[in-house]
Amino acid sequence: MNTLTVLAGPTAVGKGTVSAYIREHFPAIWFSVSATTRPPRPGEIDGVHYLFTSEEEFDRMLAAGELLESATVHGRFRYGTPALPVRHALAAGKPALLEIDLQGARQVKERMPEARFVFLAPPTWEELVRRLIGRGTETPEEQERRLETAKLELAAESEFDHTVVNSDVRTAAQDLVRLMGLSVDSTETD
Repeated sequence: MNTLTVLAGPTAVGKGTVSAYIREHFPAIWFSVSATTRPPRPGEIDGVHYLFTSEEEFDRMLAAGELLESATVHGRFRYGTPALPVRHALAAGKPALLEIDLQGARQVKERMPEARFVFLAPPTWEELVRRLIGRGTETPEEQERRLETAKLELAAESEFDHTVVNSDVRTAAQDLVRLMGLSVDSTETD
């Protein structure tokens, strides 16, 4: 049975970008799709990028014990990982990857300490700030809130088994795939 790999890191570090690269180039890796109460960003597809849910549906999933982890992120939106698909992927022997926030990673560590925990770090604080502001998806107030959260998230790096620095998306993705015990050369598609 394959081990679950959990990828977490500060806001705007590029978790989604690295994950998208892996999805495209390493199709053997199974990805969990998180539920969220936040609205879709441009180009995001329900059921592919996230399961976009109402507050009421999220409450129902929590009450029913259907989430492996859940968190309120940046004090606004809730995210959670449906547990059943993760269990099915692992039982089927698929290499599985969760891309989640720090709060969620801590919950998964409590429930599945055998998982592999990988921290995605920015090359520098200045680069993290540039990425957050450069994506232009948040208001200045939201950017400031996310940067304050990022300082706390960066301080948690030592809680993880491994750190991958996201200086370059392709390299970071390949480093993560190697940490998952997979050969980059034999699994990467062009």
